[in-house]
Amino acid sequence: METESEPYVRLASLRQLHQVMADMNTARSLADTLQTVADGVVNALGYEMAAVNLVRPDGDLVVAAFSGNSAAEALITGRVGSRASWERRLSMGEDWGDLRFIPHTEGWVLDDDDVPQWFTDGPDPRFEDEWHPSDRLFAPMYTPGGPAGSSGELLGVISVDRPRNGRRPGAWGREALQMYAFQAAIAISNARLRANMQRALVRLEREQQALRASEESFRQAFEYAPSGMAIAEMGGDQHGRILRTNDALCRLLGRPASAMRRYSFSDLVHPEDIGTLLRTSAEGGRAELRLGRRDGTYVWVSLRNSVVADAADGPRFLLTHVEDIEERKRRELQLAHRASHDSLTGLPNSAELRSRLSSRLCQRPTQSGALESLDAAYGHPAFDPPGHGFDFASPGAQPFEGYDHHVHTIAPEGERDDGTKGLAVLFCDLDGFKSINDRFGHNAGDAVLIEVARRLSNGVRDGDTVARLGGDEFVILADGLGKADAQDLAVRLRNEIIQPIRAEGRAVRVGASFGIGWAHCGMTADEVLKSADERMYVEKRSRPKQHRRAG
Repeated sequence: METESEPYVRLASLRQLHQVMADMNTARSLADTLQTVADGVVNALGYEMAAVNLVRPDGDLVVAAFSGNSAAEALITGRVGSRASWERRLSMGEDWGDLRFIPHTEGWVLDDDDVPQWFTDGPDPRFEDEWHPSDRLFAPMYTPGGPAGSSGELLGVISVDRPRNGRRPGAWGREALQMYAFQAAIAISNARLRANMQRALVRLEREQQALRASEESFRQAFEYAPSGMAIAEMGGDQHGRILRTNDALCRLLGRPASAMRRYSFSDLVHPEDIGTLLRTSAEGGRAELRLGRRDGTYVWVSLRNSVVADAADGPRFLLTHVEDIEERKRRELQLAHRASHDSLTGLPNSAELRSRLSSRLCQRPTQSGALESLDAAYGHPAFDPPGHGFDFASPGAQPFEGYDHHVHTIAPEGERDDGTKGLAVLFCDLDGFKSINDRFGHNAGDAVLIEVARRLSNGVRDGDTVARLGGDEFVILADGLGKADAQDLAVRLRNEIIQPIRAEGRAVRVGASFGIGWAHCGMTADEVLKSADERMYVEKRSRPKQHRRAG
């Protein structure tokens, strides 16, 4: 913000501030307003991360919104810091107008208190005004309308970290953040007023016993909204039942309004997304999940809930906005698939193979070395989650959570098939492939690899994994096999591979050597793959050269 000419910086910054302030005052709910406040600090004021700590009725402050780092957001959103600890922060450090700056030389005393904090890494400053990773900057928000010359009650605190230019904010940056906090306090107060007005309207509607007698303006906004809208019941025997839907939602799901009233959203949601739906319904807010269409397919939607509550009797109705995000989700899934799959064959790539294999393995803890084993399994010291230097929450990870429910992977023992079923890892290396590349070119080689990948995929069961490790090496993960089963599978796959392959207008052949390894807990993914690789080379050397490939 300070690196370009001052008039240009101020004009561009004011434009950004104007836009985010407009967004704050047009948000539909308090939750949306708080998130818009946090996003505005990152997008308009040039800070890498921001949190909105909101004062609760009991006086403590809760992290109500976060922007800039999804990992930190997941760990500390909803966590609470005591009012006493926050008062201590707001009385320390340097007074920058209404802002409070605590340099790293003083802030270390706050590392272990109960205020949620997230630590970021970074080098020590090289010059005087460079931002230190442990510097803290807070912008208190006060309710508007206090006595002349004084602030109102503390509404919350915006905490920010690391300006993008790497320097402590100058006079203009401080003024912009201070002005932004003032406007954010007004927007939050207005959002609360709107929420109170909404609750008052609900009480009036209940007294009149007519949900359908709501104002005509609301009816039109609901009925003619371009995206899906629904009202669902909360509480009682009919909790979650859909009371009313608009035409857009009926078209999206291919269901008539009369049929929609027989369902709740939990009846329509994809089974894998039911937990997300229940959490969203209970707390309000947003979620992305899949809803079932009449034809049996599912569509990805962004679902935003607002709890319409009665102050006396608690939650009563759920107002749900449903937006079609199928196209965006399809693009996201395509990008994720490209990152985890081989671009030539479409098979899982090396990274995805190791991920799938590692998910089946664990370190078996002993009485004297349980923590060390967990260190290896989780990639960091047990009970010491990775921290980085920001004034937000410590993660509070539980390394043991879910560990007792792990199903240990075992492997057959000895040379004979003892009936034990395990996770077989078949390492496949093509014989004679290099000569095809040399004689006919890489296009022919690529055609061979694509056809081999197809034959391997067709030769395994649903649920087995066929991956391309690289070059002409493939790996098959097949669970629930005994030794004889794995050997039979290798023979069948080899017989499929040696059949002629059409490449560049000619028929070519390659052979295949297979090595069978067994995965079991206590091994790493690399150890399992190395074992199968070594067995493959033993098998390759043991066969006469003329038998390694056909024709």
